[in-house]
Amino acid sequence: MPRIVRFHQVGGPEVLRIEDLPSPAPKKGEVRIRVEAIGLNRAEIMFRSGHYLEQPKFPSSLGYEAAGVVEEVGPGVTGLSSGDRVSSIPSFSMVKYGTYGEVAVLPAYALAKYPAHLNAIEGTSIWMQYLTAYGLIQFGKMRKGTHVLITAAASSVGLAAIQLANAVGAIPIATTRNQNKVESLRQAGAKYVINTTEPDWVARVREATSGKGASLVFDPVVGPQLTQLTEAASEDAVIFLYGALSPDPAPFPLFALIGKNLTLRGFTLFRIVQRASRLKKAKSWIVENLESGKLKPQIARTFKFEEIVEAHRYMESNEQIGKVVVTVP
Repeated sequence: MPRIVRFHQVGGPEVLRIEDLPSPAPKKGEVRIRVEAIGLNRAEIMFRSGHYLEQPKFPSSLGYEAAGVVEEVGPGVTGLSSGDRVSSIPSFSMVKYGTYGEVAVLPAYALAKYPAHLNAIEGTSIWMQYLTAYGLIQFGKMRKGTHVLITAAASSVGLAAIQLANAVGAIPIATTRNQNKVESLRQAGAKYVINTTEPDWVARVREATSGKGASLVFDPVVGPQLTQLTEAASEDAVIFLYGALSPDPAPFPLFALIGKNLTLRGFTLFRIVQRASRLKKAKSWIVENLESGKLKPQIARTFKFEEIVEAHRYMESNEQIGKVVVTVP
Protein backbone atom coordinates (compact mmCIF):
# COMPACT_ATOMS: atom_id res chain seq x y z
CA MET A 1 0.00 0.00 0.00
CA PRO A 2 1.24 3.53 -0.74
CA ARG A 3 2.25 5.84 2.07
CA ILE A 4 0.20 9.02 2.43
CA VAL A 5 0.73 11.98 4.78
CA ARG A 6 -2.36 12.89 6.79
CA PHE A 7 -3.18 14.73 10.01
CA HIS A 8 -6.02 14.16 12.48
CA GLN A 9 -6.00 17.51 14.27
CA VAL A 10 -4.68 20.99 13.63
CA GLY A 11 -1.36 21.91 15.17
CA GLY A 12 2.37 22.06 14.61
CA PRO A 13 4.45 19.90 12.25
CA GLU A 14 4.29 17.00 14.70
CA VAL A 15 0.62 16.34 13.80
CA LEU A 16 1.66 15.04 10.38
CA ARG A 17 1.62 11.25 10.09
CA ILE A 18 2.75 8.89 7.36
CA GLU A 19 0.05 6.23 6.98
CA ASP A 20 -0.29 3.15 4.78
CA LEU A 21 -3.51 3.44 2.80
CA PRO A 22 -5.08 1.55 -0.11
CA SER A 23 -4.09 2.87 -3.51
CA PRO A 24 -6.90 5.21 -4.62
CA ALA A 25 -8.55 4.71 -8.00
CA PRO A 26 -9.16 7.81 -10.10
CA LYS A 27 -12.81 8.69 -10.66
CA LYS A 28 -14.32 10.58 -13.58
CA GLY A 29 -12.11 13.49 -14.52
CA GLU A 30 -9.30 12.40 -12.19
CA VAL A 31 -5.77 11.08 -12.65
CA ARG A 32 -3.51 9.08 -10.35
CA ILE A 33 0.18 9.92 -10.42
CA ARG A 34 3.19 8.24 -8.89
CA VAL A 35 4.74 11.10 -6.98
CA GLU A 36 8.45 11.81 -7.34
CA ALA A 37 8.72 15.19 -5.57
CA ILE A 38 6.49 17.40 -3.43
CA GLY A 39 6.78 21.18 -3.31
CA LEU A 40 6.01 22.74 0.06
CA ASN A 41 4.06 25.99 0.40
CA ARG A 42 3.02 28.37 3.16
CA ALA A 43 -0.58 27.55 2.34
CA GLU A 44 -0.05 24.01 3.64
CA ILE A 45 1.53 25.27 6.86
CA MET A 46 -1.52 27.47 7.42
CA PHE A 47 -3.95 24.67 6.46
CA ARG A 48 -2.25 22.25 8.85
CA SER A 49 -2.40 24.79 11.70
CA GLY A 50 -6.03 25.77 11.03
CA HIS A 51 -5.37 29.29 9.77
CA TYR A 52 -6.04 28.93 6.06
CA LEU A 53 -8.86 30.02 3.76
CA GLU A 54 -10.58 26.69 4.35
CA GLN A 55 -10.63 24.32 7.31
CA PRO A 56 -9.50 20.66 7.11
CA LYS A 57 -11.89 17.76 7.56
CA PHE A 58 -10.26 14.92 9.49
CA PRO A 59 -8.46 12.77 8.76
CA SER A 60 -7.07 15.26 6.27
CA SER A 61 -4.55 15.04 3.49
CA LEU A 62 -2.79 18.17 2.27
CA GLY A 63 -0.56 19.57 -0.44
CA TYR A 64 -0.89 21.65 -3.58
CA GLU A 65 2.20 20.72 -5.57
CA ALA A 66 3.73 17.46 -6.74
CA ALA A 67 5.62 16.23 -9.76
CA GLY A 68 5.37 12.65 -10.94
CA VAL A 69 4.37 10.19 -13.60
CA VAL A 70 0.81 9.38 -14.64
CA GLU A 71 -0.17 5.88 -13.56
CA GLU A 72 -3.87 5.77 -14.43
CA VAL A 73 -6.45 8.13 -15.88
CA GLY A 74 -10.11 8.09 -14.91
CA PRO A 75 -13.12 8.11 -17.25
CA GLY A 76 -13.47 11.15 -19.44
CA VAL A 77 -9.86 12.29 -19.17
CA THR A 78 -8.21 13.34 -22.41
CA GLY A 79 -4.78 14.79 -23.16
CA LEU A 80 -2.99 12.72 -20.52
CA SER A 81 -1.90 9.10 -20.61
CA SER A 82 0.12 6.62 -18.59
CA GLY A 83 3.79 7.54 -18.46
CA ASP A 84 3.38 11.30 -18.90
CA ARG A 85 5.61 13.49 -16.68
CA VAL A 86 3.37 16.05 -15.01
CA SER A 87 3.22 18.49 -12.14
CA SER A 88 0.20 19.85 -10.32
CA ILE A 89 -1.23 23.34 -10.57
CA PRO A 90 -2.77 24.60 -7.29
CA SER A 91 -6.32 24.87 -8.57
CA PHE A 92 -8.24 22.58 -6.22
CA SER A 93 -9.38 22.40 -2.62
CA MET A 94 -7.09 20.69 -0.11
CA VAL A 95 -10.25 19.53 1.64
CA LYS A 96 -10.83 17.24 -1.36
CA TYR A 97 -7.35 16.57 -2.72
CA GLY A 98 -3.73 16.41 -1.55
CA THR A 99 -0.27 15.78 -2.97
CA TYR A 100 1.65 14.57 0.10
CA GLY A 101 2.09 10.89 -0.65
CA GLU A 102 3.75 8.23 -2.76
CA VAL A 103 0.72 8.48 -5.02
CA ALA A 104 -1.84 11.22 -5.48
CA VAL A 105 -5.21 11.39 -7.20
CA LEU A 106 -5.89 14.84 -8.60
CA PRO A 107 -8.33 16.42 -11.03
CA ALA A 108 -7.03 16.23 -14.59
CA TYR A 109 -7.43 19.98 -15.06
CA ALA A 110 -4.85 20.50 -12.30
CA LEU A 111 -2.07 18.60 -14.08
CA ALA A 112 0.31 19.95 -16.69
CA LYS A 113 3.32 18.62 -18.52
CA TYR A 114 6.44 20.55 -17.61
CA PRO A 115 9.55 21.31 -19.74
CA ALA A 116 11.67 18.23 -20.42
CA HIS A 117 14.92 19.88 -19.28
CA LEU A 118 13.59 20.16 -15.71
CA ASN A 119 13.86 17.31 -13.23
CA ALA A 120 11.05 16.38 -10.84
CA ILE A 121 12.42 18.58 -8.05
CA GLU A 122 12.30 21.57 -10.36
CA GLY A 123 9.03 20.44 -11.93
CA THR A 124 7.22 20.59 -8.60
CA SER A 125 8.57 24.10 -8.03
CA ILE A 126 6.87 25.88 -10.93
CA TRP A 127 3.20 26.61 -10.71
CA MET A 128 2.50 28.03 -7.25
CA GLN A 129 5.38 30.47 -7.34
CA TYR A 130 5.22 31.59 -10.97
CA LEU A 131 1.44 31.76 -11.29
CA THR A 132 1.25 33.79 -8.08
CA ALA A 133 3.95 36.19 -9.28
CA TYR A 134 2.27 36.34 -12.71
CA GLY A 135 -0.44 38.41 -11.04
CA LEU A 136 1.99 41.31 -11.34
CA ILE A 137 1.76 40.98 -15.12
CA GLN A 138 -1.90 39.99 -15.43
CA PHE A 139 -3.35 42.53 -13.03
CA GLY A 140 -0.47 44.89 -12.24
CA LYS A 141 0.57 45.45 -15.87
CA MET A 142 4.22 45.16 -14.82
CA ARG A 143 6.46 46.11 -17.72
CA LYS A 144 9.83 47.59 -18.64
CA GLY A 145 10.86 50.31 -16.20
CA THR A 146 8.27 49.48 -13.51
CA HIS A 147 9.66 49.74 -9.98
CA VAL A 148 8.24 46.79 -8.04
CA LEU A 149 8.75 46.38 -4.30
CA ILE A 150 8.87 42.68 -3.36
CA THR A 151 8.65 41.88 0.34
CA ALA A 152 9.69 38.56 1.93
CA ALA A 153 11.69 38.26 -1.27
CA ALA A 154 13.67 35.16 -0.28
CA SER A 155 10.53 33.02 -0.43
CA SER A 156 9.91 30.95 -3.54
CA VAL A 157 7.21 33.38 -4.69
CA GLY A 158 9.42 36.36 -3.91
CA LEU A 159 12.26 34.94 -5.99
CA ALA A 160 9.79 34.15 -8.76
CA ALA A 161 8.62 37.78 -8.70
CA ILE A 162 12.23 38.94 -9.05
CA GLN A 163 12.68 36.68 -12.07
CA LEU A 164 9.44 37.82 -13.69
CA ALA A 165 10.38 41.46 -13.15
CA ASN A 166 13.73 40.94 -14.84
CA ALA A 167 12.10 38.97 -17.66
CA VAL A 168 9.94 41.96 -18.62
CA GLY A 169 12.55 44.63 -17.88
CA ALA A 170 11.01 45.89 -14.63
CA ILE A 171 13.16 46.95 -11.67
CA PRO A 172 12.86 44.59 -8.67
CA ILE A 173 13.43 46.05 -5.20
CA ALA A 174 13.66 43.16 -2.72
CA THR A 175 13.18 43.34 1.03
CA THR A 176 14.19 40.97 3.79
CA ARG A 177 14.45 41.01 7.57
CA ASN A 178 17.51 38.78 7.52
CA GLN A 179 20.86 40.41 6.75
CA ASN A 180 22.27 36.99 5.82
CA LYS A 181 19.91 36.87 2.83
CA VAL A 182 20.90 40.21 1.31
CA GLU A 183 23.70 38.97 -0.92
CA SER A 184 21.70 35.94 -2.05
CA LEU A 185 18.88 38.24 -3.16
CA ARG A 186 21.33 40.35 -5.14
CA GLN A 187 22.62 37.22 -6.83
CA ALA A 188 19.02 36.20 -7.52
CA GLY A 189 18.57 39.33 -9.62
CA ALA A 190 17.24 42.02 -7.29
CA LYS A 191 18.36 45.46 -8.44
CA TYR A 192 18.15 46.75 -4.87
CA VAL A 193 17.95 44.84 -1.58
CA ILE A 194 16.64 46.55 1.56
CA ASN A 195 16.63 45.24 5.14
CA THR A 196 13.28 46.23 6.67
CA THR A 197 14.67 46.01 10.22
CA GLU A 198 16.51 49.27 9.47
CA PRO A 199 14.53 52.33 10.58
CA ASP A 200 15.10 54.23 7.32
CA TRP A 201 14.11 51.49 4.92
CA VAL A 202 11.22 53.46 3.37
CA ALA A 203 13.66 56.26 2.56
CA ARG A 204 15.87 53.72 0.82
CA VAL A 205 12.97 52.67 -1.40
CA ARG A 206 12.47 56.31 -2.33
CA GLU A 207 16.17 56.69 -3.13
CA ALA A 208 16.00 53.63 -5.41
CA THR A 209 13.03 55.13 -7.26
CA SER A 210 14.34 58.68 -7.64
CA GLY A 211 11.99 59.87 -4.92
CA LYS A 212 8.80 58.56 -6.52
CA GLY A 213 8.23 55.31 -4.66
CA ALA A 214 7.36 51.87 -6.07
CA SER A 215 4.42 51.74 -8.47
CA LEU A 216 3.80 48.05 -7.64
CA VAL A 217 4.11 46.44 -4.21
CA PHE A 218 3.96 42.65 -3.81
CA ASP A 219 3.47 41.63 -0.18
CA PRO A 220 2.60 38.34 1.62
CA VAL A 221 3.17 39.71 5.14
CA VAL A 222 0.70 42.58 5.76
CA GLY A 223 0.41 43.29 9.52
CA PRO A 224 1.72 46.60 10.91
CA GLN A 225 4.14 46.94 7.98
CA LEU A 226 1.21 47.92 5.75
CA THR A 227 1.66 51.53 6.83
CA GLN A 228 5.26 51.55 5.65
CA LEU A 229 4.28 49.93 2.37
CA THR A 230 1.90 52.78 1.61
CA GLU A 231 4.67 55.24 2.46
CA ALA A 232 7.05 53.44 0.08
CA ALA A 233 4.48 53.37 -2.72
CA SER A 234 4.24 55.94 -5.49
CA GLU A 235 1.10 57.85 -6.37
CA ASP A 236 -1.48 55.62 -8.09
CA ALA A 237 0.43 52.51 -6.98
CA VAL A 238 -1.17 49.08 -6.62
CA ILE A 239 -0.33 47.12 -3.47
CA PHE A 240 -0.88 43.37 -3.89
CA LEU A 241 -1.59 41.55 -0.61
CA TYR A 242 -1.28 37.83 -1.30
CA GLY A 243 -0.68 36.39 2.16
CA ALA A 244 -1.00 36.97 5.90
CA LEU A 245 2.33 35.92 7.40
CA SER A 246 2.17 38.49 10.17
CA PRO A 247 0.02 37.40 13.14
CA ASP A 248 -0.51 41.03 14.14
CA PRO A 249 -3.43 43.22 13.06
CA ALA A 250 -2.95 45.46 10.04
CA PRO A 251 -3.82 49.15 10.28
CA PHE A 252 -5.97 50.76 7.64
CA PRO A 253 -3.84 53.63 6.26
CA LEU A 254 -6.79 55.67 5.07
CA PHE A 255 -5.09 59.02 4.50
CA ALA A 256 -2.18 57.49 2.56
CA LEU A 257 -4.66 55.62 0.38
CA ILE A 258 -6.70 58.74 -0.29
CA GLY A 259 -3.75 61.11 -0.59
CA LYS A 260 -1.86 58.96 -3.08
CA ASN A 261 -4.86 57.38 -4.80
CA LEU A 262 -3.52 53.94 -3.89
CA THR A 263 -5.17 50.59 -4.60
CA LEU A 264 -5.03 47.77 -2.04
CA ARG A 265 -5.64 44.51 -3.89
CA GLY A 266 -6.13 41.15 -2.27
CA PHE A 267 -4.80 38.41 -4.55
CA THR A 268 -4.27 34.67 -4.86
CA LEU A 269 -3.33 32.64 -7.89
CA PHE A 270 -6.90 31.31 -7.97
CA ARG A 271 -7.82 34.54 -9.78
CA ILE A 272 -5.75 33.15 -12.65
CA VAL A 273 -6.25 29.40 -12.48
CA GLN A 274 -10.04 29.51 -12.21
CA ARG A 275 -10.43 31.25 -15.55
CA ALA A 276 -9.36 29.03 -18.46
CA SER A 277 -8.27 31.85 -20.77
CA ARG A 278 -6.09 33.46 -18.11
CA LEU A 279 -4.53 30.15 -17.10
CA LYS A 280 -3.75 29.21 -20.71
CA LYS A 281 -2.02 32.54 -21.32
CA ALA A 282 -0.10 32.38 -18.04
CA LYS A 283 1.03 28.77 -18.58
CA SER A 284 2.23 29.59 -22.07
CA TRP A 285 4.21 32.58 -20.85
CA ILE A 286 5.77 30.65 -17.96
CA VAL A 287 6.75 27.64 -20.07
CA GLU A 288 8.25 29.87 -22.75
CA ASN A 289 10.39 31.67 -20.19
CA LEU A 290 11.38 28.44 -18.43
CA GLU A 291 12.58 27.08 -21.74
CA SER A 292 14.51 30.27 -22.55
CA GLY A 293 16.19 30.22 -19.13
CA LYS A 294 14.74 33.54 -17.96
CA LEU A 295 12.89 31.61 -15.27
CA LYS A 296 14.62 28.94 -13.20
CA PRO A 297 13.28 27.51 -9.93
CA GLN A 298 15.65 28.04 -7.02
CA ILE A 299 15.70 25.15 -4.57
CA ALA A 300 16.49 25.97 -0.96
CA ARG A 301 16.73 22.44 0.40
CA THR A 302 15.37 18.95 -0.19
CA PHE A 303 14.13 16.45 2.38
CA LYS A 304 13.32 12.76 2.17
CA PHE A 305 9.67 11.68 2.37
CA GLU A 306 10.24 10.26 5.86
CA GLU A 307 11.41 13.72 6.94
CA ILE A 308 8.13 15.50 6.22
CA VAL A 309 7.85 16.79 9.81
CA GLU A 310 11.39 18.16 9.68
CA ALA A 311 10.63 19.72 6.29
CA HIS A 312 7.66 21.61 7.76
CA ARG A 313 9.77 22.75 10.71
CA TYR A 314 12.41 24.06 8.34
CA MET A 315 9.74 25.85 6.31
CA GLU A 316 8.52 27.55 9.47
CA SER A 317 12.06 28.62 10.44
CA ASN A 318 12.09 31.18 7.61
CA GLU A 319 15.74 30.36 6.95
CA GLN A 320 15.16 29.13 3.41
CA ILE A 321 15.98 31.01 0.23
CA GLY A 322 13.77 29.47 -2.43
CA LYS A 323 11.65 26.34 -2.60
CA VAL A 324 11.56 23.55 -0.04
CA VAL A 325 11.03 20.17 -1.72
CA VAL A 326 10.41 16.66 -0.38
CA THR A 327 11.64 13.82 -2.58
CA VAL A 328 9.67 10.59 -2.81
CA PRO A 329 11.39 7.24 -3.51
